[in-house]
Amino acid sequence: MKKINRILGYITPYWGYAVLNVVFNLLSACFSLFSFTMVVPFLKILFEQDLTGIVRPGSFAFTADYLHQVLNYNIARLIEWKGSENALLIVSLFVVVAFFLKNLFKFLANYFMAPIRTGAVRDMRNTFYDKILRLPMSYYTDARKGDVISRISTDVQEIEVSIISSLEMIFQDPITILIYLTYMMTSSVPLTLFALVLLPLSGWVIGKVGKSLRTTSFRGQRKLGMIVSIIEETLSGLRIIKAFNGEEKMTVKFRNVNNFYTRIMNKVHRRRYLASPASEFLATLVLMILMWYGGTLVLKGAGGLNSEAFIAYLVVFSQIITPAKSISTAYFNLQKGLASAERIDQVLDAPVTIFNKPDARRIQTFRSVIEFRDVSFRYDSDWVLRHIDLTIAKGTTVALVGRSGAGKTTLVDLIPRFIDPQEGAVLIDGIPLPDYRIEDLRRMMGIVSQQSILFNDTFYNNIAFGVDNATEEEVIAAAKVANAHDFIMETPMGYFTNVGEGGSKLSGGQQQRISIARAVLSNPPILILDEATSALDTESERLVQDAIVNLMKNRTSIVIAHRLSTIKNADVIVVLEEGTIVEKGSHPDLIEKDGIYRKLHELQIK
Repeated sequence: MKKINRILGYITPYWGYAVLNVVFNLLSACFSLFSFTMVVPFLKILFEQDLTGIVRPGSFAFTADYLHQVLNYNIARLIEWKGSENALLIVSLFVVVAFFLKNLFKFLANYFMAPIRTGAVRDMRNTFYDKILRLPMSYYTDARKGDVISRISTDVQEIEVSIISSLEMIFQDPITILIYLTYMMTSSVPLTLFALVLLPLSGWVIGKVGKSLRTTSFRGQRKLGMIVSIIEETLSGLRIIKAFNGEEKMTVKFRNVNNFYTRIMNKVHRRRYLASPASEFLATLVLMILMWYGGTLVLKGAGGLNSEAFIAYLVVFSQIITPAKSISTAYFNLQKGLASAERIDQVLDAPVTIFNKPDARRIQTFRSVIEFRDVSFRYDSDWVLRHIDLTIAKGTTVALVGRSGAGKTTLVDLIPRFIDPQEGAVLIDGIPLPDYRIEDLRRMMGIVSQQSILFNDTFYNNIAFGVDNATEEEVIAAAKVANAHDFIMETPMGYFTNVGEGGSKLSGGQQQRISIARAVLSNPPILILDEATSALDTESERLVQDAIVNLMKNRTSIVIAHRLSTIKNADVIVVLEEGTIVEKGSHPDLIEKDGIYRKLHELQIK
């Protein structure tokens, strides 16, 4: 029920459209009922031509019998006035008009349902996207990117197809059923009560068939997420797959998951396909039982029905079958859609551990020092950092070195609050980071990582990404500092040339210099460089290193480096080993100590 309530929450802002939808559905159902009820008495009078016993109806009564009397009387008068043929033409035209209005109102009901359906799905995607932006970086150490993509695309689409379309039926079909049932109750209470006993029994049978659909659909959607993940990994690692002749291995992996998904979806579709014939058969069975039981009542003169009223009753009851069948189909779709809703809720309900406190303070400038006080951090049960104590003074350059997996990147991720420590605290100017507004905190930092993150956009927009309303002159100035201006101007449209997905049209050195230009333009007082030159060739490294030197001027810099030659001039070099600080000092001091740093240095100069 919680999942349905959450989905209804997306529909609530469109209540005005929902009211119009209900009103037009009501009008459509009324004209539908009127059309069916007037045909049967007309045919009886027309073919029997017995007008003598038809008299003017008495005082108004809210009953089906009174409605029949009104119709009989007016049709009889019409036949007397215009003759049978002309009366047939007039009433036929009247029925056509009634059916036209019925379908017009049905269209208008669906017309106002469209913005509810599309708006709810849009809002759902917006909420999901906002959530994946707010989740901490640690969440994505376990979550597959392909699975997250599958949830925001396929699962949200499944909710639109299954649940929202089912809600559309719920807006429409119960109104029709209610109006028809009201007519049936006024015609014959005993016969209607008998019908109301039969319909829930058939609904119970349909419910038993669809009970396992939700679980099976959940397994199917999970496997689809795995398929999208494999595709995402394949596209990202295509060069490696080809280089190591891994096509066959990846093909087998993909086909195994795809075949498993196919078997699951066979079960899902078979259960869905069972919904329509099962409900139709059960509805027909109910109709035949009702026809037998109602016929016996008419023959015995019981139940308040004559033959004419019974025919009208059966015609109206037959029209309940279609909306009742739609409701049973909606139940099947609802079960399948709830599996997708459950997968989406797993993301929406994931805890957001990085957030602004209600009384978070603003921070405009970095005044003196960054401190790590007995900081420890772990992913799940594995400690990545343990008891880190470190002070970074304003204007200094601190280098972090150590073997892969020593915790260097995790350490710097604590500063912009991509993650928060489980123990200890990180402080800026003596105040713990959670006490600051996250937006202000990150605005003071420029980050250049080993893997350049560029968007499928122009040079201009990539450089100006972190600055609102940046002028072209400012963007060009930043590119010049980053040694990027010359190669940008060699492209066909200069700064307005698209860089391709992930910067695929650029070399590694060019991508990195665009990243540096982006950091230059934001003009941060604190700079974080995460192995910014480790993946480059010698010439590109020199150009990028020059750009980094320009960027680091008059800034507090935290540098992660594998190439120790690039950090010899750092004020402090911190050596990490298995998540702890084992050495700390300047380059000459650490060489003189003859410890881990010296061994790493000697390995690189051999």
